[in-house]
Amino acid sequence: MITPNTTITPTLKAQQGLKQYLQSARIMQWNNVNFRENWQIIDRAYQREQDYTLENQRAKLANRYGDPTKFQNVTVPVVMPQVEAAVTYQASVFLTGTPLFGVVSNPANMDAARQLETIIDEQAIRGGWVNQFMMAFRDAFKYNFYAIECEWDRIATAELDTSFTQSTTQGSAGANVKQTIWEGNTVRRLDPYNTLCDMRVHPSKVHSDGEFAGYTELMSRVKLKDFIGKLQNKIIANVVPAFQSSMMSSTAATMSPTAAYFIPQVNPDVTRQQDVLNIGFNWIKWAGLSEYSEIDYKDIYIVTTLYARIIPADFDMAVPNKQTPQVWKFIFVNDEILIYAERKTNAHAFLPVLCGQGMDDGLGYQTKSLATNVTPVQHLTSALWNSSIAASRRAIADRALYDPSRISEAQINNPNPAAKIPVRPAAYGKPVGEAVYTFPFRDDQSQLIIAKAQQLEVMANKISRQNPVRQGQFVKGNKTRSEFQEVMQNADGGDQMIAMYFESTLFTPLKEILKINILQFQPEDTLFSRDTKQAVQIDPVALRKAVLAFKVSDGLVPTDKLISADDLRDAMQAMANIPAIGQAYNLAPMFSYFMKTRGADISEFEKSPQQIAYEQAVGQWQQLVMQLMKQNPEMRGDQLPPQPAPQQFGYDPQANNPTNTSAAGQEPQQSQVQQLQQQLAASGQQGGQ
Repeated sequence: MITPNTTITPTLKAQQGLKQYLQSARIMQWNNVNFRENWQIIDRAYQREQDYTLENQRAKLANRYGDPTKFQNVTVPVVMPQVEAAVTYQASVFLTGTPLFGVVSNPANMDAARQLETIIDEQAIRGGWVNQFMMAFRDAFKYNFYAIECEWDRIATAELDTSFTQSTTQGSAGANVKQTIWEGNTVRRLDPYNTLCDMRVHPSKVHSDGEFAGYTELMSRVKLKDFIGKLQNKIIANVVPAFQSSMMSSTAATMSPTAAYFIPQVNPDVTRQQDVLNIGFNWIKWAGLSEYSEIDYKDIYIVTTLYARIIPADFDMAVPNKQTPQVWKFIFVNDEILIYAERKTNAHAFLPVLCGQGMDDGLGYQTKSLATNVTPVQHLTSALWNSSIAASRRAIADRALYDPSRISEAQINNPNPAAKIPVRPAAYGKPVGEAVYTFPFRDDQSQLIIAKAQQLEVMANKISRQNPVRQGQFVKGNKTRSEFQEVMQNADGGDQMIAMYFESTLFTPLKEILKINILQFQPEDTLFSRDTKQAVQIDPVALRKAVLAFKVSDGLVPTDKLISADDLRDAMQAMANIPAIGQAYNLAPMFSYFMKTRGADISEFEKSPQQIAYEQAVGQWQQLVMQLMKQNPEMRGDQLPPQPAPQQFGYDPQANNPTNTSAAGQEPQQSQVQQLQQQLAASGQQGGQ
């Protein structure tokens, strides 16, 4: 039997061992590889912020302060459009459906499947999963690395409680705010610059085969106080030492100022954010209130959440089954103070951090990203364009030789295009043309440069398997519609392959984690379904009984594929058109099941067997009455056979349900219909006579 997640307070010896474990993980992550430096270069190429030459900076400042005559160097946008086009395709595949993850099951468990789908949809809306996945896709194509945390969390939140005893005239609207605990799956994109993972295994196997994974955040004093306050069963004895600890005195900070927390320096127009690690915001000291505080708070803290697959006996932790590998969650402040330790007993037994890549050729972390592959094309294209700009600069301010004895330097270098240049007395009476010689200038390369730049853009599209139409550009041509569609389908092949890779390495384990977490921890609740537009009662027992019947879909593997919707639709049409086949199946429940898989629950509109029997009898009675009236138009109403009553079939039209449940269980409608047919036939014979 799986026990719930449990928190403990490790001994001081165990805490020192866990602290050393975190430091070893940092050393493995950042001292052996140069990910951060490479990713920072990629971000600068993505943002087109790599040209720091003196000439370009002067032109940039001149433009900023109102001088439009100076030419800045141009960085041609190649990396960003290619990355964003790839992100757009994956977002359109996985993130445009409603709900984000559909759930299907066999007909017997469709109600439970609807509950599971409603739970996942509510959690996705609450957590803003779409934005988290889009940022992860962008990381995958920029760095060829992404990390997503999928954790079952308990969050303290506010809930409105209506009070009927308060008067609105007393300044109250009749609603009280009370604290409640929300439980559910949270999906969060992790910052690659500050993510830890076991690099001894492939990125896509970190959650299943890796030993550790985690991330570091930056928190102010107020944020940390709120964060610790919401933790369930924190290590109380370490709370005050955590607030009094200093980030700069941590072991990671002494190794390198940015080893613990790294902020990339990409945009020079923004204040260098790395300074926030050194410049604090301590208004308590500024206001002179620090002497009234019993805790020596610091200005800023780094908080590290680490998931680790450990053997507790290695750390002298007195817990059950301490000799077997277990998944634990630890939270450290400033890499020094452990404030939280929890054993994760999730049934999936994964680390709740999913890492992966956008491209995988078997080289693991050495595989180049999409942005890295097209960055040289951006550099070369920019160099060609800038050579053309240099020609424009020379055409405006050409180089020349002059005689300083006849013309002063200040006059000939006057930037005013309309300025008159006086000559010195030594040039009086002499030809002025002899004092200045301008170098001949011819620009024969600009047209060729533009053509070469366009060819390089085509090269970038080949690298990323994109085309101009996919990027929203109009391309002239004489293709027919079918030919154009065929070309676009072929162009989607590369992106579809990447989508299949995301499906196998990210969404398949993610859906398994989501499903198992819900089946294991979901409490009773009532949620609103966006599909059915009605409240859904969540029954955890029913969900667990149907665990083996659930299949969770997404954009690449939609519900249609999981249930073979096309085959089911064809089968229903065959049953309707061929009576011999239709008589062997119940079409109404089959149609309701099909509609449930499409997001519409119409089972409540199904007719009961008693209602069907009653309506069949009424139909036969109407046919008989019409036949009798044709044979004898002078028949009176009292001579006609009596109309069948609903009560004869156990059917209540007002409640739209059987009134005789015992009779309904015996399916009496067939015998009742036959009995009515005999009565109507006898009445017909008498009427005919």
